[in-house]
Amino acid sequence: MTHRESTSTPDKLMRPEPARFKDAVYFWFKLGFISFGGPAGQISIMHQELVENRHWISERRFLHALNYCMLLPGPEAQQLAIYIGWLLHKTWGGIIAGVLFVLPSLFILIMLSWIYLALGDLPWVAGLFYGIKPAVTAIVMQAAYRIGSRTLKNGVLWAIAAASFVAIFALNVPFPTIVAGAALIGLLGSRIMPVKFKTGGHGSSVKSYGPAVIDDDTPRLDHTHFRWPRLFGLVMIGAALWLIPMAALTINYGWSHALTQMGWFFTKAALLTFGGAYAVLPYVYQGAVENYHWLVPQQMIDGLALGETTPGPLIMVVAFVGFVAGWSQALLGTDHLLLAGMVAATVVTYFTFLPSFLFILAGGPLVESTHGNLKFTAPLTAITAAVVGVVLNLALFFAWHVLWPQGFEGQFDFMAAVICVIALLALFRYQIGVIQMIAASGITGLLFTLIKTAG
Repeated sequence: MTHRESTSTPDKLMRPEPARFKDAVYFWFKLGFISFGGPAGQISIMHQELVENRHWISERRFLHALNYCMLLPGPEAQQLAIYIGWLLHKTWGGIIAGVLFVLPSLFILIMLSWIYLALGDLPWVAGLFYGIKPAVTAIVMQAAYRIGSRTLKNGVLWAIAAASFVAIFALNVPFPTIVAGAALIGLLGSRIMPVKFKTGGHGSSVKSYGPAVIDDDTPRLDHTHFRWPRLFGLVMIGAALWLIPMAALTINYGWSHALTQMGWFFTKAALLTFGGAYAVLPYVYQGAVENYHWLVPQQMIDGLALGETTPGPLIMVVAFVGFVAGWSQALLGTDHLLLAGMVAATVVTYFTFLPSFLFILAGGPLVESTHGNLKFTAPLTAITAAVVGVVLNLALFFAWHVLWPQGFEGQFDFMAAVICVIALLALFRYQIGVIQMIAASGITGLLFTLIKTAG
């Protein structure tokens, strides 16, 4: 029983049966519909189901995979699903896990985006969003606090967070530049003052839930061994999967067309945004709102509200951005607004998530050779510290547009401020869930709007 929990029951001492492919497909399909709560909630669901209940993977192997996914740009929860799916059932297992993780949320967001644009002028819809926007502001504030409390353990990391806030708030430095600068600081800091950058990663205390299909002592499976021909083949396939649709968009519409630029912009977003969904949002805002003018600031806030209330990774808000851009700019003509929105949402989702599959399928074999020895986390720690400042800037941006909808020269929205304060209390003091809090805020906004209209 060494290194095992003494509470293990006798039936757990038997190695569980290997996970059947159809059972895994069913689980990933179900996960796509129940994965609420952002990355933390999604990772928690996978841990409970795969580690504690089904025993498909051990605690240590689960955390080992998660540490690698945290080092990557993009949605770590979806990447973790791809990694475990790949471990269990090779390449197709990873592909199916990753696709089913995001597909339900894509369909749901397309439907909600259509309702938002087609019926958004109705009083009851406007009232719901009036209450939801302050709640979203509170959620982003909580995200800044949550990331900061977990990351900023010393003065050096606090300084990085403060510098990133000043850079994006006062100097309008592009987000990729901030990420690159933070990574460089982390790389140098790991050599000069390594103790200051030892806060990243998971799994300092590992427990066991009994034998697992993929356990700590499970021999390396054949498909997890690193092979140069396999890596070369994956790189070539990945390049083709990116180049062929990008070339098709360029040939059919031209490089400057919005659809082509969406493919290029969201490829960069997928490759350059470390630190989770809230780190991606400032970059998406800078590009979609300020540079390309695909949507206006209020629509960005509404999109985040829809993203928070649907399953799947929060970064799926990019599908809303694409749908609104395709619809509002009539990219396929005024007679095909819905089709334009659906095409744009699909294009954006494809280019955003494609790199995640390549990172896992190409890097997984390398990671599988480093059990208990995953290093190079200092750049991640520095980047995460910088993300705190960036997310704080995003919270202030949302607060500005919600509390002063006509700008500072306009009137302060007192009721929106009240909803925001109550939402903050619900999140921080009473630990109310995000979905319940957004629902209550939306109903409050609806009632206030109806009473105001009736009066």
